Amino acid sequence: MKIVIASDSFKENLTSLQVATHIEKGIHKVLPKAKCTKVPMADGGEGTVQALVDATQGNIIRKKVTGPDNIQVTARYGILGDGVTGVIEMAEASGLHLTSRESRNPLKMTSYGTGELIADAMKKGIETIIIGLGGSATVDGGAGMVQALGVRFLDKSGEEITENLGGGMLKNIATIDMSQVNPLIKKTKVIIACDVVNPLAGKKGAAYVFGPQKGATPAQVKTLDDNLKYFGQLLKTQLKKDVATKPGAGAAGGLGAALMAFTRATTKRGVDLVVKVVELEKHLKGADLVITGEGRIDFQTAFGKTPAGVAKAAKKFKVPVIAIGGALADDAPGVFEHGIHGLDSAVCQPMSLEDALKNSKKYLEFAGERVIRTVLIGQKMAREK
Repeated sequence: MKIVIASDSFKENLTSLQVATHIEKGIHKVLPKAKCTKVPMADGGEGTVQALVDATQGNIIRKKVTGPDNIQVTARYGILGDGVTGVIEMAEASGLHLTSRESRNPLKMTSYGTGELIADAMKKGIETIIIGLGGSATVDGGAGMVQALGVRFLDKSGEEITENLGGGMLKNIATIDMSQVNPLIKKTKVIIACDVVNPLAGKKGAAYVFGPQKGATPAQVKTLDDNLKYFGQLLKTQLKKDVATKPGAGAAGGLGAALMAFTRATTKRGVDLVVKVVELEKHLKGADLVITGEGRIDFQTAFGKTPAGVAKAAKKFKVPVIAIGGALADDAPGVFEHGIHGLDSAVCQPMSLEDALKNSKKYLEFAGERVIRTVLIGQKMAREK
């Protein structure tokens, strides 16, 4: 039996490769000779760097950069096995988790550190950069990011704004000066991994939809939205880049808009991009079963999450799919309408989150064993009919 194990990470607990490894151990308790192919997966959010590095035998790079509140942090990005493709999660440098609730001020939070990661990757000879957008602390329209790439913003008096820009400062910009921009920008292909379709500004834009999650008060949301509208107009008039209304422009506090305007960026759905990079379809050929999963499975899993992307790929090869969740929500059966044929939970009895995390490896092994035993029962029944 050939079994493909293509799970997402179990966030704040196990990487996607670790999840697959322990499911495989459970399978081998029942079928020692089963051929298990582990394909680390992600959907463009947290865990994407590790999954793609693991899947391609790449390397993790660590670099000190400017955090969203201008305090240095150590961020990671990946160089894939081909040596010329980099993968960055913007939250590593500019994520909300890097700030305390007490210190959050979305008017000042900057994406400068994300730009530092991009610059470092380009300096190392990276030709294509995949950037996962999500989990940001910022609503700066990506202005901080491009400052780190050499873009200069001038005020009305023609003086450069040297402070790392946050969303509350965008109206101070009078001129966008591209004279000192990093020349590698024009040579580097950028792929945005993003499922968010929000525009830059307006009621469905970055400030109104995501600002409150980042600590913005109603008054701050209004200020941020006005500033993003202003910044979008600057991009249109000075760079001739009309990106403000494009789907995804409002992702990561408007970082999507800046990537579209200042780099050779294209946007792809996160999980579809990962499916392609890890060559999942190649591994699915000749498979008898696919096991996927994520930390929590609910009806939303069917829309853009890793298990749904895996199921979509498996459908082409008519391979049945079983998903294992760290937990199953009451509405999880909704995924049966979207190409997932069976469900199991790693946690099969009431327990605290602490215990579930502590013993997750053991529980995943047991889940893998249960799944394969159930499959074998089905095969036996089919033969005896």
